[in-house]
Amino acid sequence: MTDTITAAPATTSVWGPDVAAGAARFLQPLVVNLTAMSVDGKQAHWHVRGPSFIAVHEFLDVYVDHVREWADLVAERVVALGLPVDGRTGTVAADTTTPALRDGFQSVPDTIAQVVAQIDATLEILHTGIEALEEIDAASQDVLVEIERGLVKDRWFLHAHIATA
Repeated sequence: MTDTITAAPATTSVWGPDVAAGAARFLQPLVVNLTAMSVDGKQAHWHVRGPSFIAVHEFLDVYVDHVREWADLVAERVVALGLPVDGRTGTVAADTTTPALRDGFQSVPDTIAQVVAQIDATLEILHTGIEALEEIDAASQDVLVEIERGLVKDRWFLHAHIATA
């Protein structure tokens, strides 16, 4: 007697392929940017120098943890909708809209300015997605709203180190 093993059917969205594809169009770029930000956040963490070094150095680890969690949350949403997601290094390098970090050691103000610029580039993607997903998929929109709240808070914490008043 031979047992026949059949492959499980591909996961599909309960809302259909149009909803999945529509949502993924706004989620995939976010996976790319968040993944890039996690790598660049560690680079910034290793190379920041100057006054308030310890506070910025340690917060950058917290920030990296956040963006990694958010990248995973968004990627899992795409997969839950039944589509593959692409977070490979080549895709991230080619498709990110985040500005590149300068290499080498950086002052606290320069480091923060560069990380905030990456956050701002990603907030643009988030805002576009939040608006568009209202008509496509409310659950995916909720994911983006949650990330937007957290990213704005992390931006505030970083920017407070260099704000004058």
